[in-house]
Amino acid sequence: MLSGTAGFAQGSDIYKNSQPAATNVPGAEYPRIDAQNRATFRVEAPNAQKVQLDLGKVFDMVKGSDGVWTVTTDALVPGFHYYYLMIDGFRFSDPASETFFGVGKRMSGIEVPASDQDFYMMKNVPHGQIRQCNFYSNVRKTYETIYVYTPAEYETNPAAKYPVLYLQHGMGEDRTGWATQGKMNVIMDNLIAEGKAKPMIIVASDGGVAAMYKAKPGEDPNEARSRFGADFTPLLLNEIIPFTEKTFRVLTDRDHRAMAGLSWGGFQTFQIALTNLDKFSYIGGFSGAGMFNAETELKTVYNGAFSNPAEFNKKVHAFFVGIGSEEGQRMKGLSDALKKGGINNVYYESPGTAHEWLTWRRCLHEFTPLLFK
Repeated sequence: MLSGTAGFAQGSDIYKNSQPAATNVPGAEYPRIDAQNRATFRVEAPNAQKVQLDLGKVFDMVKGSDGVWTVTTDALVPGFHYYYLMIDGFRFSDPASETFFGVGKRMSGIEVPASDQDFYMMKNVPHGQIRQCNFYSNVRKTYETIYVYTPAEYETNPAAKYPVLYLQHGMGEDRTGWATQGKMNVIMDNLIAEGKAKPMIIVASDGGVAAMYKAKPGEDPNEARSRFGADFTPLLLNEIIPFTEKTFRVLTDRDHRAMAGLSWGGFQTFQIALTNLDKFSYIGGFSGAGMFNAETELKTVYNGAFSNPAEFNKKVHAFFVGIGSEEGQRMKGLSDALKKGGINNVYYESPGTAHEWLTWRRCLHEFTPLLFK
C-alpha cells in the first residue's frame, strides 16, 4: 500500500516546521516542504525491500518500525518538478500527489515555493476562463482538443474583439501543460488586473510532440526529426486558427496575432511564425528556438525571413527569446547574433532555473506585456 498520509507524526519537528505541498491531493499531509525548500516524503510499504524517491536525483528512503518509509531531500530549486517513487525497482506515481503529463507520461509533481511566486498565485482579481474545445481534424483524422483562455472581460464586454496568442508546450508534454503546470490563466489574470498586459485570448494546443523523440532502429535521425511534430504546421494554420476565429470574438489580422512556445514548442514557433510573417507579428521562444547557426545562416533560414533586417523589424513588433540561467548560453548567443545581424529582439534570463516550468512561467510573464501595444 502507498500512502502520503499514513504514519506521519503530527508532533514531530518536521511536521510542525513544514507545510503540505500545494500539489498534494486533497487531505494529503505529505510530501511536506520546509522553509529551506527541503521536501519530506513518506510512503507506507511495510513489505517492500527498497524504496526510493526519483526527483531528478535519486534519494534512498529509510524504513521505520511502523513500515513507513521516509526521506527528506536536499534544498530543492524553487518551481515545479516531476518525480517518481520506486519500490523494489518499480516506478510509481505518488497517490498523495496530483499527476501531470510530462516527459511523455503521467507523473507526480511537486510545487516548491519561489520568492517571486506572487505573479502566478491566485489573487482577488477578475478571473478569466479556460475552455476546453473539441473539433475534428482532417489533418490528423481524429478529434482534437484545445484549451482556450479568455480574459475576465470577455463575458462582460460582448462587443469587444480580442488579439490571440497561440502558445505551445514542449516535447514530452501535451495541450494541458500551460493550463496546469504553466498556470497561464493565473499569470494573465494578474497581469491584466495590474494593467501590465492587454486582455487577450490564448490558445494552447497539441503540438504532436507528446511522445519523447526517438528515431526507430535503422531510421535516419535527421529525417525522423524533421517529421517529429511536423503535422502541427497545417493543423495550426488550416484548422486551429480558423476554428478559433470562427468560435471566439477575435481580431483576425496579423497585428493582433502572436505565437510562442517552450522548448520544442519554441522550435515549432520559429518554424511556423518566421515562415508566415503575413500571419504573425509577435514571436517568442522560451528555452527553444531555431536549430541553425545564426552566424552563418542568418540570411537564408526560414525562407530568408532575416535577410532584410529593416523589413523584419518593421513587421515583427516583438521578438522575444528567453531561457533559464542554468540552461547554458545558447539563447543568449542567438540573441547576440541576431542583434549583430540587425534583428531587434528582447532577451530574458530566468535567474537560478533550468529547463523547467518556473523558467517558462517567468518567460510568459515577461513576454505577454510586450504584446499588442
